[in-house]
Amino acid sequence: MRIKEIAAVGVRYGYKRIYVVLQREGWHINHKRIYRLYCEEGLNLRKRRPKKLTSENFRVSRETARDINECWSMDFAADRLFNGRRFRALTVVDIFSKECLGIEVGQGIKGDDVVDLLDCIKSVRGTPKNIRCDNGPEFVSKVLDHWAYENKVTLDFSRPGKPTDNAFAESFIGSFRDECLNTN
Repeated sequence: MRIKEIAAVGVRYGYKRIYVVLQREGWHINHKRIYRLYCEEGLNLRKRRPKKLTSENFRVSRETARDINECWSMDFAADRLFNGRRFRALTVVDIFSKECLGIEVGQGIKGDDVVDLLDCIKSVRGTPKNIRCDNGPEFVSKVLDHWAYENKVTLDFSRPGKPTDNAFAESFIGSFRDECLNTN
């Protein structure tokens, strides 16, 4: 029953993610048993996209931020240097105050770098209740998931192909690109 409840809340959770959630709740169950029960209940994720006419699970509307540190938004801006080498800038924005909390620039930013930036911001500003981000490899990493669990932060991932789910970060990146990156 608990596996069904977790799968209903996290529509895109696979059996491995459900296994991690159950471990955190104190359940000591073998991952093979979780997989067997997951398959028996028919909770397997679809391998291909559903047709247009089939109904999908609708996303619950997001609440607007009503206070500072209630919700942050993270995303990457990418550009090229004069010699053609790519670099990326990780931006963290507070949705309520629309203030940029931190920018990390580098050529190879990994999940550890994201956690380091969040720890730096946390030491000055505190932790948010939730963080909105896309499904990039840096954001779905185990390191960031572990950091969020330890700090009691909820990671709210946007739907694939829907940049409007993370509109505050996209808007900030557009302004950042216009003011800083596209100067002549």
